[in-house]
This record gives sequence, C-alpha cells and structure tokens, in this order.
Amino acid sequence: MRIVIAEDDALLREGLSLLLRAEGLDVVATTDSPTTFLAAVDEFRPDVAIVDVRMPPTHTDEGIVAAVEARRRRPDLAVLVLSAYVEQAFATDLLAGGAVRLGYLLKERVGRVEEFLTALHRVAEGGTAIDPEVVGQLFARSRPDSTLSRLSGRERDVLALMAEGLGNGAIAQRLFVTDGAVHKHIRSIFAKLGLAPDDRADRRVTAVLRYLEDAQRRSR
Repeated sequence: MRIVIAEDDALLREGLSLLLRAEGLDVVATTDSPTTFLAAVDEFRPDVAIVDVRMPPTHTDEGIVAAVEARRRRPDLAVLVLSAYVEQAFATDLLAGGAVRLGYLLKERVGRVEEFLTALHRVAEGGTAIDPEVVGQLFARSRPDSTLSRLSGRERDVLALMAEGLGNGAIAQRLFVTDGAVHKHIRSIFAKLGLAPDDRADRRVTAVLRYLEDAQRRSR
C-alpha cells in the first residue's frame, strides 16, 4: 500500500509516517500544504492519501478541497480525512463526491492504533470508515421531524453502524443480534428511504449520505 500524508502539524505528520512504516506500509511522501500534496499525488500515484481537513494558508477547508481535487484526478484514490473536530459539512461534501474508498476520522482516533489501522485498511480495500463520534454527533443534531423519523430506533442504530463502515456481520456482533436480523433491518431502511435496488448505486452509501445531507440541512 502506497501512502501520501498531507498534514501541516509536523509532529503528527512524522508520527503517522513512523507508525505506518512500522506496520510495513510504504509512505511515499509527506507534505504540509495542499499544493505539495496534489503534486505528490500526481508524482507518486499513491493508493491512499491521508489528509488533514484544515491546512494552510487559511486553515479552513483547504484539505477537503485538495482531497476532492485529488479524487477528481485519480478516482481510484482512497482518501482518509483527519479532523480535530466534527466538520459536518465537510463530511457531506466528501461523501457527495463518491463515498467508496473514503474515510473520515477524528485525529484522536490515531492514538487508538488498532482502530486507526482498521479504518485505513477498510478504506484502502474500497470501503468507507466514518468516525463513530462523527456519526453520533450528527445523529444527535438531527431533529425529530427529519426524513429519518420513519426509521425505528433499532434501524437508526443499524444505520449509524453502517455509516462507520461496518459490514452486516460486524453490526450483528455490535448489537448482539443475528445476521438475519441485521439484513431485515437494512432492507427496511432502504424501503423507508425509498432506495430501490440499482446496480449503479451502493444503497448502503446512499442511505448514509441521505442522513448526512438531512442533518446538514437542518443544522443551518
């Protein structure tokens, strides 16, 4: 796995590099700005980019803008975004651009090495990984009259775990239910959100995106 890291905090950038190299992963470049990050993506053609949300010069959304541009240039690039805070609009913007091979974690998750590496590998293998804290805060901000009010409490629990990137088996273990029960809940979620079977779309991703878009709209 070839990785580029874009992080303007030197300590975190070097710490990530050392951690990943210790795991036998190939960190081909580390950068501290959106411009050098995009140049590294073009030059080294990495499999995964780890990108900070807030980067120079304004420390607002430069990292997200660069990540979206990197995905435009290389649609197969996996992107794992790191943020110090829950950036609701940024998470939605990234998902809207295509949610496969995408992760969004809070920086504190890096210190939980096993969880961080699990998320990294999940994203590299084509999945999604959204920080549980991000999902939890977004659900907390959702109002009762949202379009997701049609979902039962258990269905909302399942959707939250889907948003984290968990598969059916992992969801079943987390909720102490059977795989069959999870499959039934997911079918119900799809039906209530009007997501018909379609080979051109990943309904799991679409369901999560529907939630994030709704939460963003109602927080304005």
